[in-house]
Parts: sequence; C-alpha cells; structure tokens
Amino acid sequence: MKVQIIKTALAEILPFRNLFLAENNFQIRYNACHERGWSDSYLITVDGRPAGYGAVKGKDDLKDRDTAFEFYVIPSYRSNLDKVFAAFLADSGAAYIECQTNDKVMCSMINIFTDHVTADVILFEEDRLTTLKADNAIFRPRKEGENYFEHKSEPDGPFVVETGGHVVATGGFLLHYNKPFADLYMEVHEKYRQMGFGSFLIQEIKKECYLAGRVPAARCNINNPASKATLLKAGLRIAGFMQIGKVRI
Repeated sequence: MKVQIIKTALAEILPFRNLFLAENNFQIRYNACHERGWSDSYLITVDGRPAGYGAVKGKDDLKDRDTAFEFYVIPSYRSNLDKVFAAFLADSGAAYIECQTNDKVMCSMINIFTDHVTADVILFEEDRLTTLKADNAIFRPRKEGENYFEHKSEPDGPFVVETGGHVVATGGFLLHYNKPFADLYMEVHEKYRQMGFGSFLIQEIKKECYLAGRVPAARCNINNPASKATLLKAGLRIAGFMQIGKVRI
C-alpha cells in the first residue's frame, strides 16, 4: 500500500470533509478554521487513488501549523488507518494532535500516537426539554442602546434576562459552526449567580436557536463547575471532551 499526503487547497478536500461531517453528526469545535484560513489541508491518496484528507492548525498561534485536528479516510481504506495517519503526521509536520472524544477515528489516533493526553474543554449536546423558572425573570431580546453590566468572559448577547428592572444575564448563540449546530453562550452578573438565571437563560436561548433553524450545542472549561451545572440543568448533556497530546517521537 502506497500512501501519499499532498498539501492542497480547501476546495479539493471538501467532498471528503462533507462525508466527515455526515459521519460525525455533532458540533465540530474547530469548524471555522477552514473557512477563515487558519488551517492547511492535505489530500490523502492510497495507491494513487483519493482516499481522504487531513487538516492541521496552530496550537497556540494562528500562524503555526503544528496540530493535527481533522482526519478522515473513507471506510474502504480504514484497515490500514494507523499507517495512513502516520504518513499524514510525518508529511504535515504536526507535533500535536487535538481532537474531540466523540470523533471516534481521531480519538483512536490520539491514543495511539501521543503520550500524556489532557482534556481542557467539555462539549455539550441537546438532550431534553426543560421548563425552568427563575424568580420574577423575564426573557427578552436586548433593547437598542441598553446598558449592561460589565462582561468578563463572554460578549454581550442579543438576549437578556431581566428581573426587578435589572438585566442580570445576557447570552446568544454563534453560527460559525457546522450546520445545523450553533454554540450557546451566556454570562450572569456576579451578584445574581447560583440563583437559576443562567439555566433559565440557556433554556430560552435553546428555543431561539431552534427558531433560527439550528440545533443547540455548547462547551465550557473543564475547570468551570458552575457553567457545567448550568448547561446540564438547562437540558444539555455531555457529548465529549477536547483532548490534546504531543506526538510521540
């Protein structure tokens, strides 16, 4: 079996990437790296025939191309997956592998080719409908020119939760992920945390997400138990984790 790894334009690997997205029917965290020019694409051929693709991005700096983050080979060539992936790593020069644990192919590769795998992000997917209430809480779109509390981790969202005439939380969803998925985000004023406003906000944003023709998903840092609890309470469930490991020399 002769494997070739050919650096190419994004357009050349899109048919294989469409198969990758269809097989992995969940939100891809680094989906936007392709369209934004933050990655390099590689066509994989086996015995002279196109068989799949791989992609690399920067681990810490967008200018770098040191981290393999997507890899797809059509099923008929997966009996020699280790050999194909080894060739991809060698020719792309990737020093790290980063993947989602719900991407079974890539997850198997990170465990074979790296040591000391770590996880830093929890991934969430839709699970169930909830009917949460919060104390005198009103969910509504933000008003033009409306003043908010100072945000420390997330942007001002297009939706707010108001109580007692005060905006206590804002949030929204991002659309640069693979369709039909969207990424939920929110921030609650420090004085109003652990009072149910965050989970109520996420619950209502999920409804807006569906009205926009998108399926809600989310993520949070693995060391943020408050965000994790909020997302779970609002009807999401853990879908996986983001893992990274240094390629074994």
